[in-house]
Amino acid sequence: MRPVSIPPYINSYLKLDYLSKDVVAKVDKAYSNLLKGEPQVSIVMPAYNEETNIVQTLASLCNNVTDRSVEIIVVNNNSKDKTEELVKACGVTCILETTQGITPARNTGLAKATGKYILNADADTIYPKNWIEEMIKPLDNDANAITYGRFSFIPVGRTGRVIYFFYEYFSDLSKLYNKHFKTEAVNVYGFNSGFRREQGLQVDGFNHPPGSNEDGYLALKLNNKGFGKLYQVNSPKAIVWTTDRRIQIDGGLVKGTIKRIKRIFNIT
Repeated sequence: MRPVSIPPYINSYLKLDYLSKDVVAKVDKAYSNLLKGEPQVSIVMPAYNEETNIVQTLASLCNNVTDRSVEIIVVNNNSKDKTEELVKACGVTCILETTQGITPARNTGLAKATGKYILNADADTIYPKNWIEEMIKPLDNDANAITYGRFSFIPVGRTGRVIYFFYEYFSDLSKLYNKHFKTEAVNVYGFNSGFRREQGLQVDGFNHPPGSNEDGYLALKLNNKGFGKLYQVNSPKAIVWTTDRRIQIDGGLVKGTIKRIKRIFNIT
């Protein structure tokens, strides 16, 4: 069952004052408890002008519940605002990638990471407290090459949460169609997926040909290399909450839905 409304736990992060020194100090302390020594898991997060979102996202990640040692690496992709300043104030590693674009940013983070496992995250997304563990557990099984999860939308435009509730079920159906009739790799999104670092490096990271996406193409390469299957994490504990700005960029929900249908059925 998908949530109709935004859970109180997620809402608590959305309401954080990202410029508050007290909030930033608490994130710093939580991160020191998450990174328990040599990292087993590396969370890689590209960021471009995410001043208003990054602290809330880091707070949600740093308060995850796991016995694993977790490092977070934010890749500053030429931000012009306070993104890097806030990340460093939270005690989190921030590295600069001057080549603009999501692919070079993710590749730089992958090269810098030291954990056995990589989790891909985005700076405008709130992660539930069990997300790290739910996404990594299937990777302890060598039969799985990559994990990917479900997500729900945080409305920032005019579209209400109830409408997105139904849209997300439609999205679930489209993913089933992709899995059984097209390729499951197109279901993989970069803000909610995980894989083994060494295997990612062996398939040339996130590099991809024109016309494809870096996240789905990585999943395809890992599977084709024989590293294992794609594993969808369906636990409600792993649903992440991301802003609907991508839909707004597509022109709103109606236009975004039409684009999705065209992609599913290869309509030009």
